[in-house]
Amino acid sequence: MLDMNEIKEKFSGEIILKNDHLYDELRAVYSANIDKKPAAILICNNESDVIAAVKYSMKVKLPVAVRCAGHSGSGYGVCDDGIVIDLSGINYTRIDIANNSIRVGAGNRWEEVDKATSNFGMVVPSGVVSSTGVSGLTLGGGHGYITRKYGLTIDNLIEADVVLSDGSYITANAEVNSDIFWAIRGGGGNFGIVTSFLFRLVPVQEVYCGPMFWELKDMKKSFSWFDELMKKTRNDLYGFYLIQTVPPAEPFPEELQLKKICGVMWCYCGPRDEFEEAFAPVRQFTSENPPIMDGTHWGRLSDLNAAFNLLYPAGDQWYWKGDYFEDITEEVIEIHNKHALALPSWKSAMHLYPINGRVHEIAADATAWNNRNSTYSMVIAGIDSDPAKFNDVKDWASSYWRDLNPHSSAVGSYVNFMMDDEGSDRVKASYGRNYQRLVAIKRQYDPNNLFHLNQNIKP
Repeated sequence: MLDMNEIKEKFSGEIILKNDHLYDELRAVYSANIDKKPAAILICNNESDVIAAVKYSMKVKLPVAVRCAGHSGSGYGVCDDGIVIDLSGINYTRIDIANNSIRVGAGNRWEEVDKATSNFGMVVPSGVVSSTGVSGLTLGGGHGYITRKYGLTIDNLIEADVVLSDGSYITANAEVNSDIFWAIRGGGGNFGIVTSFLFRLVPVQEVYCGPMFWELKDMKKSFSWFDELMKKTRNDLYGFYLIQTVPPAEPFPEELQLKKICGVMWCYCGPRDEFEEAFAPVRQFTSENPPIMDGTHWGRLSDLNAAFNLLYPAGDQWYWKGDYFEDITEEVIEIHNKHALALPSWKSAMHLYPINGRVHEIAADATAWNNRNSTYSMVIAGIDSDPAKFNDVKDWASSYWRDLNPHSSAVGSYVNFMMDDEGSDRVKASYGRNYQRLVAIKRQYDPNNLFHLNQNIKP
C-alpha cells in the first residue's frame, strides 16, 4: 500500500486506493475490455492538485496514466500498479463573448462545452461523439462535423495551461512557450498535462443534418458519388460515409432495424438561404437513387454531436483501427462491401470522415498533426456489449483493416484511432517529418518519459 501522507498535505482532491469502495467504479474506463488496477487514483480539483500529483508520481517512480473521460481505445487513462491522475474534477467553462473564445477545464466532456456555448449561437469544432473528453480529442487533433469549414479542433486552440513533468506550470500559446504549444496540437499527452484549453468560438448553431441509408447493394454507386462530391463541394457541406447496422431502436423504422446498410451522415453548417444550392448535388443523386431512409432535418449542432452518445455508452467492448485515404477506388469499395456483409454485431461500424477543405489550407508543419494532404480519416470499430464477443469484433476489425491498409494514403494513422499494439514505427510514421522535432521537444520537457502511456514519442 502506498504511503499517501505526504501528498495529502498538498492535495485538495480525492485519493482512491485499492481498498476504497469506489475503487472499481473509478478505475473503469470507456472500453470494458480494459481491466487495469492502479495503485492509486488521484482525482484533481485544480492545477495545484495536478502539480502535487506529478511531483508525487516522480518521487515514488510509478507509471502515470492521465485521464479525462477515459475514451482511449487502448485504455491509456488507467494503468496497472501506477498512479492515475484523474482530471474529471477540473470541470468548468468560461465564455468570453467579446473575444469569441471559451476557456475549458481539462476534465470537461464536449457535451458540456456544447451546452455552455449553445445560447450564444457559437461552437468549438470538435468530434462526432460529444460524450468524448475534451482533452484526448484535442491533443490528438480533433476532426468532426464542421472540420471542412473551420478546421481541426487544434486549429481553433488559442492557448493551453500545462503542468510539465518536473511539476512546473506554464501557459503555452503562439508567443509564449510556442514549442510546447506546437507539440500539443496533435502530439497527444506526451509533453505534459494540459489543465485548461482556450478555444476560438465559431458561429454555428443551426445545421441541416442527419442520416441517409442505402442498401448494401448500392454501395458502389453511393460510395463513388460521395467521394467525388466531397472532393469538389463547398466547405460548409460535410458528410461522413458509414457502414453499419441500423440500430434496433427509435427513431429508426422498425422494418429497417438490424438491417446492414451503407450511408452518409450529413451536416451542412452554412447560411440557411444558401442551403438549397449547397445541397443540390445530394438532391439530384437521391432523386435517381432513393435512399431506404432519409432522416435529414434542420437541427442544432449540439444535438447532432450527441446523436451517438446513447448508442455507444461506456461499458461496451471496443477495438478500433484507423487509416488515412486519398481516393475511394472500386477495389477499395469491394473490400468495404466484403466486410460490411460480415459485420459481427449491430454496434460495429466503419466511418470515413472527410478532412479536406480548411484542413488542407494549413501547412503540414504548422502543428504536430501533419496529415493535411489526405482526404479522409477512417476508423473501423468492432463493438459489442458482450465480453464473450470481444475476440469476434477484434478479429473483424483487424481483418478489415489489413485488407484496406495497402490502399491507404499514409503509412501512419490518426493517433486517436490507434491501439497500443501498433508499434513505435507506426507512431513515427503518423507524425512524418514532424517526428524529429517532437522528439527534441519531448527530450527537453519530459526526458524521463513520465508521460509515456499514450502513442508514445520517446525522448
